[in-house]
Amino acid sequence: MHILLVLAHPLPESFAASVTRTAREALETSGHTVDLLDLYAEDFDPRLSRAERGGYFDVPYDTSAISGIVARLKAADGLVLVFPQWWFNFPAILKGFIDRVFAPGVAFTHDAAGGRIVPQLTNIKLLYALTTTGSPWWLVHFYMGNPVRRLLKRGIANFCAKRVKFRILSLHDMDRATDAKRKAHLERVRKALAAI
Repeated sequence: MHILLVLAHPLPESFAASVTRTAREALETSGHTVDLLDLYAEDFDPRLSRAERGGYFDVPYDTSAISGIVARLKAADGLVLVFPQWWFNFPAILKGFIDRVFAPGVAFTHDAAGGRIVPQLTNIKLLYALTTTGSPWWLVHFYMGNPVRRLLKRGIANFCAKRVKFRILSLHDMDRATDAKRKAHLERVRKALAAI
């Protein structure tokens, strides 16, 4: 498979960067090809422009400002997102990536009858999220209802790429994670991606 591996963290020395290196190594060792898209290193602009929003229902939708990234997404068989959860949500740069790149004509089309959208990312067979949270597991799941998982699985995966294999691997309570706990999580990531 050809995997688009997206990193959304501003610090090159971050744990997310370590997760990304582990994921890439595991995928390449298993024979997959990897296209690394480091949103910060590539200076991705997460802001949906006035023209992009104004033309949202134009056919065809103008993706010229992000055509390179759209081509990379369309060339992929799988998508792996690596990011921290901040305030129980995506980092702004990743949200902007989704807003701008998962656009009409790319990730979906508008149903001519209105109301529904039709998935267009038929090339994407798997969507994995490798993430961390500063909060403990129980707070993310029971109090907040695991919003990132719901958005990715019920929203993005189901509306853009039907029958996609979805998985999320999270290291909870990251701010208090010991070195041993971080290493164990990296091994979990390695095993999960090596099995793809």
